[in-house]
Amino acid sequence: MSTSPPAPRSVAAPSCHEDAAAEQAPAGAPVVVLCGAPNVGKSTLFNALTGARRTVGNWPGTTVEVGRGACPLGARGAVADVVDLPGSYSLDPMSPDEALTREVVLAPPPGRPDVVVVVASAAHLARSLYLVAQVRETTLPVVVAVTMGDVAARRGIEVDAVALAAAVGCPVVAIDPRRRSGVDGLVETVSRQLGTADAVPRLASTADPAAGQDHDPAAGPVAAPATDGLDDLAAADERFAWIDTVVTASVRAVGRERRTWSDRIDRFATAPVIGPLLFLAVMWLVFQATTTLAAPLQDALDAFVSGPVSTAGGRLVDAVGLGDSPIRGLVVDGIIAGVGMLLTFVPLMALMFLLLALLEDSGYLARAAVVTDRLMGRLGLPGRAFLPLVVGFGCNVPAISATRILPNARHRVLTALLVPFTSCTARLTVYVLLATTFFPQQAGTVVFAMYLVSILLVVLVGLALRATLWRTVGSDPLVIDLPPYQRPTARLSLAATWLRLEGFLRTASGIIVATVVVVWLLQSIPVGSGSGAFGEVAVADSLYAELSRAVAPLLAPAGFGAWEAVSALLVGFVAKEAVISSWAQTFALAEPASSREPGALGAQLQQTFDVASGGHTGVAVMAFMVFLLAYTPCVATLAAQRRELGMRWTAFGVVLQLGVAWVLAVAVFQVGRVFW
Repeated sequence: MSTSPPAPRSVAAPSCHEDAAAEQAPAGAPVVVLCGAPNVGKSTLFNALTGARRTVGNWPGTTVEVGRGACPLGARGAVADVVDLPGSYSLDPMSPDEALTREVVLAPPPGRPDVVVVVASAAHLARSLYLVAQVRETTLPVVVAVTMGDVAARRGIEVDAVALAAAVGCPVVAIDPRRRSGVDGLVETVSRQLGTADAVPRLASTADPAAGQDHDPAAGPVAAPATDGLDDLAAADERFAWIDTVVTASVRAVGRERRTWSDRIDRFATAPVIGPLLFLAVMWLVFQATTTLAAPLQDALDAFVSGPVSTAGGRLVDAVGLGDSPIRGLVVDGIIAGVGMLLTFVPLMALMFLLLALLEDSGYLARAAVVTDRLMGRLGLPGRAFLPLVVGFGCNVPAISATRILPNARHRVLTALLVPFTSCTARLTVYVLLATTFFPQQAGTVVFAMYLVSILLVVLVGLALRATLWRTVGSDPLVIDLPPYQRPTARLSLAATWLRLEGFLRTASGIIVATVVVVWLLQSIPVGSGSGAFGEVAVADSLYAELSRAVAPLLAPAGFGAWEAVSALLVGFVAKEAVISSWAQTFALAEPASSREPGALGAQLQQTFDVASGGHTGVAVMAFMVFLLAYTPCVATLAAQRRELGMRWTAFGVVLQLGVAWVLAVAVFQVGRVFW
């Protein structure tokens, strides 16, 4: 791992597997690093400074990789290279991401940053000052950005920025990055620090006779902890004493300390029994609202794509003289049908992402880590492991990267093996299609049930691994800052929704177009004599169907051994976003006359599963969804696992996922058909 920030470089277009990137600073631009404890608003500040759309959330563990972008510094056209480091309470690393923070901040020249901005919460100032103390012990110019002043005020606390600046001996700026308040002042302060960076001396360590009393700003900074030559414990004691003095000098009560409404809500939200039940109820409402409210918009988009868009596409192909060629099938029944089918799910995805963004921004999702801490302990994992698992319900790829917040290597491996069992949003589109087709009156409940099954899988597989390969691994107690509940802001919630939706569409569109072309080629290649020429073969007589038939017998015991169903699962190895498009393409080529009618895909699926299951259609569909949930998520997730775990554990994970998926799907069908 490099000890200095990587050089600015061009960044590829973002996908659902990575954060959207800001414009990058030119080579040689001064480097400004943002560091601070988790959940102090650091990534939100990074977005405000750079115009990036980095994923932010009102819960710890959001930033697990370095983000960077360009920040204009003023009228002179100067630009700074701003680096957003992972959350860290100190420069004493307890996990790989905290180690990265230490290496960047303490990098030797020429890789050292030019200015360090320590983001501190006014509501918990003392927790942030330990990192300030350590950074002040370097020769780096420091700026302290104080956030969450409104939260502190609600608790009867006020931080005097002027007194704090005098006490710590460096510039202090009060900001609210969620509302962009004070950000311009921070930029001006950083600009001044960069303009005099070579002349900034290390703060002297002088005695302070007023220690423990109200500090007079005119007296100069409170004595910095002199740690040279001290062992670690003595140095820590020096820093804590310094923190006490600084807090006394700059923090004052502006009213009687009172029990906040966040504390009152948490009596129930984090209770051992009520907390988990409340969490399940909230998530059920999310899925119920998603499937119910999005349905009319989905129907309208479906009619638009299958009608005017398909007709216009066909006329365009005819106009360029390719109406009688196989290209017409590729364009109309392949690309338009496949991409169009996915686009009908845009309203559903947007609503889902919006509701989850509101829960994140409000601070509620952080409580999930508390209510599941006991469960995580039974799996041999610390409560912090719940955070990567929650991220996995959005996308498995960043969730794998998020395991870096865990200090224990074996905990990271176990969590990364469990992440693929969390149901990512790419699977959601398939759940909704099948649920609305086969269980229209209970669609929301069926989708919610799949997420319950996902949680159950994580627990059961985790217990099995704990009882076998991880018998000797103990769990750590949960130590986490619960962010205060706060009213979600429309700008942040909508920005987070658009970021996720845009990322999903970027990945889905690229993957689907590529997959459609490959599937079209396979469906155009005849197999056997008398099956027609290239591009004129019936899909059932193509190489695509033949490859699917070779795998189908393995899944016949699960009730969906039809090649049409199996072919979608094979495509799903690339990405789950392409499952629906492969179905649309397959059935469009099989019966072009009816495939352009609204609801035709659902009717085709009804017939396919009915025949394959021998009449036990509903059970076979449930078995299919369970298999889709449990088997290998996508190639991007495998690449992330290989990067974090190595090839051996990645291969083990693939075998584990396929084995669990097959066993569960067969069990669901064989047991379910007895009663249904």
